[in-house]
Amino acid sequence: MPNQGTRSHASIGFTVKSGWAAAVLVAGPIASPHVLDSRRIELSDPEVAESRQPYHAGFATARGPGPELTRLLASVKRFGRKSVTEVIRQHRDSGHALHSVGIVVGSLIDPDLITNEHIRIHALEGRLFRTVVEDAIVRNGLHVSIWRERDIQAEAVKVLRRTKNGLRAELTQFGRAVDGPWRAEHRAAALSAWLVLAA
Repeated sequence: MPNQGTRSHASIGFTVKSGWAAAVLVAGPIASPHVLDSRRIELSDPEVAESRQPYHAGFATARGPGPELTRLLASVKRFGRKSVTEVIRQHRDSGHALHSVGIVVGSLIDPDLITNEHIRIHALEGRLFRTVVEDAIVRNGLHVSIWRERDIQAEAVKVLRRTKNGLRAELTQFGRAVDGPWRAEHRAAALSAWLVLAA
């Protein structure tokens, strides 16, 4: 990690899931960046089990408005913002000049447009955790770019001027520098960080 006297230009990417996120730090040069850190962070308090899926009262059953839902949502917002802020703080303290952050999500659809209750519950939770991450990033003075998982590869092929196969190979190579898992969510987070780095 660089010290404060040699600050590196770097970006963080998050792939947001229900209750957690993959967070990957990528540093330049843009043409051949590398991964400096990859980790899983919790967005919901492990000690409050229901906060992982706060809109679920049970399998495929929505939790109605009321004190319990309000308590769970407040817990997610408080815990999730703290988790994201801690990642940003650690990387800044390690000497990385952060300007932008990428977020990858499963969907951006408005939950109110979904008629199927079970799918709407998942959409509500997706929006909740995405906005918690986004809010924490903005509070830390950073710009945010958001992509859907199914769109980001095509965007990267265009912006980074890579072939699909070439991009996959580079993302696989990224993982060789990582101690721990390097799954699809980590690769997507790395790709979003690379895209905002390039921008």
